[in-house]
Amino acid sequence: MKKSTTQQSSSTIGTELMNEVEGTVQGHRDGHGFLVRDDRQPDLYLSPQEMRAVLHRDRVKARIVRYDRKGRPEGRVVEIIERRKSPIIGRLLHESGIWLVAPEDKRYGQDIMVPKNAIANATAGQVVAIELTEPPSLYSQPMGRVTEVLGEIDDPGMEIEIAVRKYEVPHQFSAETLSQAAGLPDKIRPADRKDRIDLTDVPLVTIDGEDARDFDDAVYCEPIKTGRGKSAFEGWRLVVAIADVSHYVKSGEPIDEDAYERATSVYFPRRVIPMLPEKLSNGLCSLNPNEDRLAMVCDMLITQAGEIQAYQFFPAVICSHARFTYTEVAAILGNTRGPEAARRKDLVPDLLNLHEVYRALLKERARRGAVDFETTETQIVCDENGRIEKIVPRTRTEAHKLIEEAMLAANVCSADFIATSKHPSLYRVHEGPTPEKKTLLQNYLKALGLGLSIGDDPKPGEYQAIAAATKDRVDAQQIHTMLLRSMQQAIYTGTNSGHFGLAYEAYTHFTSPIRRYPDLLVHRVIKALLHSKRYSLLTGAIETPAKARKGAGAEAEQWEVTGAHCSANERRADEASRDVEAWLKCRFMREHLGEEYGGTVTAVTSFGLFVTLDALYVEGLIHITELGGEYYRFDEVRQELRGDRSGVRYTVGARVRVQVIRVDLDGRKIDFRMVKEGEDTTPAPRARGREKGVEKAASAAEELANVKETDRAVKAATRARKASVAGHPVKAAKSAARKGAASKAPRRR
Repeated sequence: MKKSTTQQSSSTIGTELMNEVEGTVQGHRDGHGFLVRDDRQPDLYLSPQEMRAVLHRDRVKARIVRYDRKGRPEGRVVEIIERRKSPIIGRLLHESGIWLVAPEDKRYGQDIMVPKNAIANATAGQVVAIELTEPPSLYSQPMGRVTEVLGEIDDPGMEIEIAVRKYEVPHQFSAETLSQAAGLPDKIRPADRKDRIDLTDVPLVTIDGEDARDFDDAVYCEPIKTGRGKSAFEGWRLVVAIADVSHYVKSGEPIDEDAYERATSVYFPRRVIPMLPEKLSNGLCSLNPNEDRLAMVCDMLITQAGEIQAYQFFPAVICSHARFTYTEVAAILGNTRGPEAARRKDLVPDLLNLHEVYRALLKERARRGAVDFETTETQIVCDENGRIEKIVPRTRTEAHKLIEEAMLAANVCSADFIATSKHPSLYRVHEGPTPEKKTLLQNYLKALGLGLSIGDDPKPGEYQAIAAATKDRVDAQQIHTMLLRSMQQAIYTGTNSGHFGLAYEAYTHFTSPIRRYPDLLVHRVIKALLHSKRYSLLTGAIETPAKARKGAGAEAEQWEVTGAHCSANERRADEASRDVEAWLKCRFMREHLGEEYGGTVTAVTSFGLFVTLDALYVEGLIHITELGGEYYRFDEVRQELRGDRSGVRYTVGARVRVQVIRVDLDGRKIDFRMVKEGEDTTPAPRARGREKGVEKAASAAEELANVKETDRAVKAATRARKASVAGHPVKAAKSAARKGAASKAPRRR
């Protein structure tokens, strides 16, 4: 187990002082930063002075110079190994004759100066991409030139344009990829049907969301009874057909290279950045209704107890007999005599069979102790301009769960087939809690006095037992949140360590090759095994087992590298999606400044409470200074804030009433203030009609007054620094620019 710095002895700390380590700089919006070390040891703190010569995401070598009282290391940069070459996105500002770009990502920490002849065709206030021409130093700001003008900050979809560049999400296919995609057929050809089983007569159907455009999977189920005596089998045949992307996307070709670079599709409100060109993702590979398509099929026999008795994989030609939505299937399962069922009467028996096998699979899920928490997911509904119209809870119906269990079954069969064949591949691994998180959870459960806990070698069943036993408690949300947070993040890796949450010994992803690159690789592996061959990730070739064994070491290493790449890009996609959603929510909440809402505490920290509003499903922070005039202590074990004087406690799940007091669009932050019972606040609850405009004006006036007060404070501080700045030409120019910013240029947000 890796030692934390707080556990290290003073002698160990002494020997580490002055050691040089390499890593990547991670800036902080407050001016300081951290060095994320390559050796995965604790991050080094970098002071604001150290950050003046480096930028967020630079690779550097630093020396450990001291430890603070808590044993945390501080570093000093001694060498810059590599400057980040990717463009920086920000707002172009013109202040007192000086052109500046204020980075949208505040972790960069410094504005970038732009010569007048390097602004391209951009105008003040526009969002631009900038390339560095001179890096920062201890005595000068970075310089750059505009390489792309994205447009105005209020343009529809601008938040997505910013996010894909901010997180370096590949969003343009190469010319070679587009050319290759254009050369693909519109429909499957006679040659494509060779050596495939014809399942076009099997009434497979797709079941997806209303807004889905690419259909990875189709399903079919029928009851089956075979044999007599001990060899008798009674249960279901479950067929899961998955789009055969690997037939069209070959290793090393342009489409494959672009798909690997992306690793996943990225989903934003109203827009998707696909992993594959549209001709494949929405056309040739999508299992559209009444169209013959190529598929890889997992054909399973499921017992009445929900166990997978047998399975086989094979390439096939299928034809989806219908495109169902989750809402439609849920309505049919809820009322087989309703109008939805009447419109699909020929397929209703098949849907009922799917529901029966799902109920059996649920039994097996409960038996193995898989963890299952009921969480509330939300969906952002946008207007024509891409702004939030409303945020609604996403209902998880029996139809959603039905498809989920069918996909889990196919994924488990894929992992078992590959593991049994001892072929290297990517597994979806979810390990149990780390020792630190395990101890924290054990202490928390003990403090609650539940009489339930997890052991030193936790099992998924223990988690599920606690979740089931506490589901009706008033603090159920708090308990379930702590259970979730104690678990590690799932990753892709070539080393199979099982899936803790799902309680599987081996698990992989097979069911979404249109939008996930690991699934495409799993398809290639399975196809090779069906021909008694091996798929080489290094060469992309199908090899004989004897040849594959010669390069087994290098091959295994490459699978690990690929797994790390796919995991990192999955996190990148999630971060970009969350960033866009946070921007939209902040923009939305600017229209609700001063209004009051009921909410639920969703997280407790040492600096305050995170609260999710009931009506709007938006999360914001009540800073600890907004809780009232007393000192609050954070109890890490109980995950609560307790007032010293009053004894009032705030925990996850607590009901509160708050007022929206600040919205920071740049920082993606929303601040609340606690409203005490009986307190009179202004403005009143949101008015309608003509009163609505008055209320907004009052909120805007209050916000403007706050801004002016802040500006006055900044100007006073600037005058105080004037003497020290005068001797430096760049600082003097900056000072003059800031002085005239309020009246001569658009205000940064």
